[in-house]
Amino acid sequence: MQADLVLEGGGVKGIALAGAVSVLEERGYEFARIAGTSAGAIVGALLAARVPGKELADIIKDGMDYRRFRDPTLLSRFGPVGMAASLVRSKGVYAGDYLRLWLGEHLSPRGVHTFADLRRDDRGSALPRDRDYRLVVVASDISRGRLALLPWDCRDPYGQEPDEMEVAEAVRASMAIPFYFSPLRYPRGAADQSWLVDGGMLSNFPVWVFDRDDGKTPRWPTFGIKLSSRAESVRPYRKVRTLAGMGHAMISTMVGAHDRMHIDRDDVAARTIFVDTFGISPIAFDIGPQDQQRLFDSGRAAAEKFLDGEPGKPGWDFGVYVERFPGDHRPPES
Repeated sequence: MQADLVLEGGGVKGIALAGAVSVLEERGYEFARIAGTSAGAIVGALLAARVPGKELADIIKDGMDYRRFRDPTLLSRFGPVGMAASLVRSKGVYAGDYLRLWLGEHLSPRGVHTFADLRRDDRGSALPRDRDYRLVVVASDISRGRLALLPWDCRDPYGQEPDEMEVAEAVRASMAIPFYFSPLRYPRGAADQSWLVDGGMLSNFPVWVFDRDDGKTPRWPTFGIKLSSRAESVRPYRKVRTLAGMGHAMISTMVGAHDRMHIDRDDVAARTIFVDTFGISPIAFDIGPQDQQRLFDSGRAAAEKFLDGEPGKPGWDFGVYVERFPGDHRPPES
């Protein structure tokens, strides 16, 4: 069975994505196209390179040293003063190079280096031929104030060939948490470089990205995997007492607003797997084996509940979904 897949970002919580994906694969699903932000882009890149679910679980849960994500820049090695200098010079405390090199080492043996290696030839897609790739990586272009869908946007506005962009470099951009990791400057060597950071600034859950916009019924489902336990129509109340608190509340509102516009739609909630991540921080890079296993098991449990249903709520049925929602209706602003 074919399906498209959209994976939410969430730092180390991406372990839960691997758990959910492993169940989908066990139930016979193959992923035609994957889109992801941050941790979702890491998992998505491995899936797009045809890493099987069992091996993916081993790589994400046991084969990654999350502590090495905090790879210091040359300046930040010199304590607090060096970190402050790194923020000024490199716009981030950590370099982010470990992730790019680690991912490249896992993609290269499978023949995946650039997006040219992830090309598709799907004549039945509603997407134009120049967007026919197995992977879409979501980043935020803070220079142009826009979402960057890579490799789709490489040619416009960046004047680059989509096939030539390195997959690991795109994922590196998507996981560059502002001020934590240095942004990716793209294109390299250009006079008008853009600064690309974590896609979660603008869309942490780009569930709309593969929706048909030609009015036709989708050929197969687009599943979303979201790193929260349920869809909430009522947002948590935030008390704002300090300037710092006001800044945090503003950023949280900004990050979530774009995606909530979609997740509040009944058709989106119906095809989304909601995974409880127990309040674990996305940047808990010192996460221990027990919490890693807890996240992985939570992803599996959420996918099983989604597919099989629970008392009073039937499980996933694509036929029922299509009958209820005859077409995926992408809002014009997407």
